[in-house]
Formats: sequence, C-alpha cells, structure tokens
Amino acid sequence: MRTLFDSRPHEECGVFAVHAAGADVARLTFFALYALQHRGQESAGIATCRDGVAHVHKGMGLVTQVFKEEHLRPLVGDRAIGHTRYSTTGASHLRNAQPYLLHTIHGPVGVAHNGNLTNATALRQELLAKGVGLTGESDTEVIAQLLAAPTAEREPDWEGRIARFMAVAEGAYALTILTPGALFAVRDPHGFRPLCLGEVRTEHGLGWAAASESSAFVTIGGRFLREVRPGEIVRIDANGITAHQAPVPPRPPSLCVFEYVYFARPDSRFEGQMVHQARQRLGRELAREAPCPEADLVIPVPDSSVAAAIGYARESGLPYNEGLMKNRYIGRTFIAPTDELRKSGVRLKFNAIDQNLAGKRVIMVDDSIVRGNTAGKIVALLREGGAKEVHVRVSSPPVRHPCFMGVDMATYDELIGHRLNVEQIRDHIGADSLAYLSHEGMMRAVTEGIRGADAGHCSACFTGVYPAARRGPPRSLP
Repeated sequence: MRTLFDSRPHEECGVFAVHAAGADVARLTFFALYALQHRGQESAGIATCRDGVAHVHKGMGLVTQVFKEEHLRPLVGDRAIGHTRYSTTGASHLRNAQPYLLHTIHGPVGVAHNGNLTNATALRQELLAKGVGLTGESDTEVIAQLLAAPTAEREPDWEGRIARFMAVAEGAYALTILTPGALFAVRDPHGFRPLCLGEVRTEHGLGWAAASESSAFVTIGGRFLREVRPGEIVRIDANGITAHQAPVPPRPPSLCVFEYVYFARPDSRFEGQMVHQARQRLGRELAREAPCPEADLVIPVPDSSVAAAIGYARESGLPYNEGLMKNRYIGRTFIAPTDELRKSGVRLKFNAIDQNLAGKRVIMVDDSIVRGNTAGKIVALLREGGAKEVHVRVSSPPVRHPCFMGVDMATYDELIGHRLNVEQIRDHIGADSLAYLSHEGMMRAVTEGIRGADAGHCSACFTGVYPAARRGPPRSLP
C-alpha cells in the first residue's frame, strides 16, 4: 500500500517466531509484529502450533487492524510465527498475505519470508510441471511447497528439507518456519536481509525467539542474543536453540546497507552496533564532506533522519532544532483524501514550525532521495514557514539502481538519481544547495562501529554492483 504521501523505498516485510511453553505465544507475536510494523503495512498474520495442530489468522492492513481479541484467542500453541508485509513480489491481496500454512504428510508447515528469490519463476515452473497447484504469486508459497515436496530418496528431516531448499534457492531470504516439532530461523548465504535471535522470560519460564530486528525482543520483555549467520539453519524448540551451517557454498556477506540508512528502527542492533549510532556517524561524515558554514540551523526530515541530523549538527557546530512536525498516522490511513486535500500533498504529512524557521538559513538533512516526489514539496514548505535559505544534505549517495533482493526501490526511469545529476536534482527540488554523502563516506560510517564477526554489505542500489544474480531486467533499462 503506497500512499499518496509516501515515495520512500519499502522493505518487503518483518518476520518473527517464538517458542515459549505455557505462554500466550499469539499475544507475544502480536506485540512483536507491532514493533516491526515499519517493515510492512499491507498485511499481517500469525500462525501457531500445538500437538501437531496448526492455526492461522491473517488479513489486510496494519497489525492492529488485522487482530482483535477474538482473533488471538483461537491461536493456541507453544510456538508461533508472524509476519507483516509490504509486497514486492505478488500483488497486495489477501491470497499473498503471510504466513503461508500448508498441511503435508509431515504435518503442518508454516513459512514467513522476507526477501526475494531471484530464481522464483524457474522454481515456480518446476512445481507446476510436477502438478503442484499454487494459489498466489508470492515467493513464499513457492518456498512452502518446496519444503513440503516429496523426494525420491528417503525423506529427510526438516533440517534436511530446509537444506534441500537452500541448495536450489537464489537471492534473498530471511525465514521463520513453523513445523510440528520445532521452529526454524533461516538466512540466505549472503545474509541480505536481517534476522536475529533472542530469549523471552515469561511467568512459565524461558522461551526463545527470532525476529527481523532486535527491537522486537525488547517490546515483549525479551533480550537480544545474536544475529543468525548467513547460510545458517537455527532450530528453536523446548530444549532451546541449536544451529548449524547449511551445506551450501559460502557467499560474501551482504547485509543491505539501507537497513542502516533508513529501514531499521534506530534502537535495533546489527553487526554489534546500534543503528542510531551508525546514523549519527553518517551525519558526521556528511558534515565533513559537505559543510555549509553560512547556515544558521540544522533540522531533520522526521523521523528516520533525526540521528543523521544530530550527527551533522554536532560535527559542524551548528545548532540543531526541529523545523517540521510529522503527522505519524496520515500515511497509514485507508481513507482516500479529497481532491483538494490531495493537492495539499506533503502538508498532510508535515507542518512547518514557523518560529524555528523564520529568517533562518536552514540545513535540511534527509536520509535519501529516491523518486524525488516529496523533497521539493518539503523545501517549499520550509520556505513558506519563513526559511530564508534551504540547503539540503543527504546522508547517503544518490540512489541510481533498483533493488532485486526484496526492496521496493522503483525502476530506473522512476529513480531521480538515475535520470538527473546532482545540480539538476537541486534545481528540481528548489534547494539553494544540495549535497549527498559519498559511497566511501557511507561505508566508513557504517563499518566504523562493527564489532566481532566478518561483515559485508550490499550497496547495489547506489553502485549497480549486485552480489547475486537478479531476477530478469527491470521494466525499463537505461
């Protein structure tokens, strides 16, 4: 559901899983999905299992719109998986909502998926050729059917079926999987999409969980343990967590760098560091590369640019303040605006704080400019609020290439950074000056705080260098 007011890139979804004997796992999952709502706002779902019997409820809309008390009550079990979706593959339709739940000869299997299989079309055709019927268009149904598919040899256990899937899958996937005896958390060998492990203490004892972001654990009173490693299969059951690397060739680690730039909550942790601190470093690097000493004030485009603006202000020595007030709910309504309100555009999402802007030369820090639909309107809004000058600074490089790994990043023709150079973009948005952070500066800021294990990042949307094969050509090539 892209609204009129939203030209940002979108994650495909957030995933969650929890095993906690005696606890209300559906309720825990509901609140975890609420913490992951920013990763997908089109549909939500929860599946649970107890004694080999599975239950599922899913629907279109936000988590709080899909679930009421009467929906949670029947979702009994000691384990659950959950999903909140933004579609990149498969239309925004209930048949593509997740988790997918299948009843198989091995018992029920449920799958929640974040990412894109770049060879999904070929895998789909193979399933259809074998007589497997498919009801939707999403990659997740293909994954579920591959996990459930019989083989000629002696049927392997669930770990074996997952490894069999990973041997043929290409592209990005972070999975939570529900089976009769356990949950599984699985990450592709590149580690494109994030996935982490945590523990949850309830009145009935200790439980374990997996989530797209560590902030989901805090919301339900849990604790972050570690990230799922690229290519790792993690089993979560009554005995706790066991893990092993899948028998697939290793790949260079390639966590999406846009998690640091925009997607993730600032209180989430990746690679041993908090996202908020990385974003402050992005702002500091930006201030070093693109100073504007004649300015009076640094303001963010709320909310995702706040940390970068703080970093810019601290490095530059300029005062930081708010210049825009965000209506945090307008972009999530299902009620269409009238034509008159539609023409107001960005004013429905932001209000200028006139007293902070009047007569000031303002540096407006934004995290990215993708399509360029809203940046010019925000600049105009600041001028109407009394800003004497508006200098735009962007804490990432120009986005010049689409994403093929599960992010809705637009086509080449839609990307303003592909069509126009920096000076043309400045003229298009009406700013007094415009500067982006360099790719080198972005990577310095991101990698400075990494601790521990080997790390690597996908920045293909900035560079056009894709770590894995992409799914066919974009709709319009350069």
